[in-house]
Amino acid sequence: MYNNNIFKLSVRKALAMGALKKTPLYGEHLKLGAKMVEFGGWEMPVYYSNVISEHLNVREKAGIFDICHMGEFFIEGNDAFGLIQKLITNDLSSLRDGKALYTSMCLENGDIIDDLFVYRLNQNKFMVVVNAGNVEKDFKWFLKHKDFFDDATIVNKTNEMAKLDLQGPKSEEILQKLTSADLKQLMRFYFVEAKVNDVLIIISRTGYTAEDGFELYFSSQMAVDMWNELLDVGKEFGLKPIGLGARDTLRIEAGYSLYGHELSESVNPFEAGVGFVVKLEKEDFVGKEALFKQRGNLKRKIVAFEMIDRAIARQNYEVFKRGNNIGSVTSGTFSPTFNKPVGMAMVDINEANVGNEIEVKIRDSLHKARVVERPIYRFHGKA
Repeated sequence: MYNNNIFKLSVRKALAMGALKKTPLYGEHLKLGAKMVEFGGWEMPVYYSNVISEHLNVREKAGIFDICHMGEFFIEGNDAFGLIQKLITNDLSSLRDGKALYTSMCLENGDIIDDLFVYRLNQNKFMVVVNAGNVEKDFKWFLKHKDFFDDATIVNKTNEMAKLDLQGPKSEEILQKLTSADLKQLMRFYFVEAKVNDVLIIISRTGYTAEDGFELYFSSQMAVDMWNELLDVGKEFGLKPIGLGARDTLRIEAGYSLYGHELSESVNPFEAGVGFVVKLEKEDFVGKEALFKQRGNLKRKIVAFEMIDRAIARQNYEVFKRGNNIGSVTSGTFSPTFNKPVGMAMVDINEANVGNEIEVKIRDSLHKARVVERPIYRFHGKA
């Protein structure tokens, strides 16, 4: 039933197009029998058993994800704050030590270069986490604007950093077995630097699943040991390795955007439904003038939908209303949680109201769907 176009390239075909990158855990995935696919230039596990069971395991117990392909920049110096504040739409002045901030980064015309997280390590040192496919582009964008901020150094540590996501209601119990840090005191969007089995890591209470959980950042040299240690300790709690397939179904249910789907250089944050990360009251930043004009002049918007018919909508499928094309699907899947097809679509602003019935063209037929509240699945975890 599951067959998402996001993972449509086979490894063999991708290899013919050029060498694929591999995370430090590539060998571990093969040992676990993972089905490997191409994703953003990386050879990654799409599933180990099947997408539906992995999805439900995260919702009910816990799952661990290899996210080592994500990019990490470290920016520090007296001008580090000013440089980041100039390039992001959110307000960095609201951030204090030990807290993370979700934001977008825009072009001068207001369209989205990337969505990213900023972690404040101290007042002059930040970690910026960007999407895997945008690492080179984002790094060049930061360097392009660095000339205006003399006392700021930018180091791309993507190849030196590992990232594991531990997600699900049992995550805290599992991770607490391996660290003396008091995880009960760690609130959502906060992080702490602590040791896990004598390895110094950043433990962040964040994630991409709408479940409680953690994102772990540490040296890539320790990736295999950390992966296996977590799987071993988590066995009694039902912890399972989770592939990109379930990561996608989880985030679609949660209404979380994915770059190249809901976000791109042809979409602004208000259209994408992430206007909450645009703080127009702060000092000048790249794209501010354009975003100020766009905020009150939306022509289209990302909406969540559920299929009334049982057909599954996929990215780029056309959306209709009364015979007129009103937009296209940005993400679509079968929801294991709700046992029905769901998705997100960019549609005409006049057709974006919750409850509105629309039609999705699947192959040569129109299939009924309904606009619903976004997110479809609301966050479950520590606030």
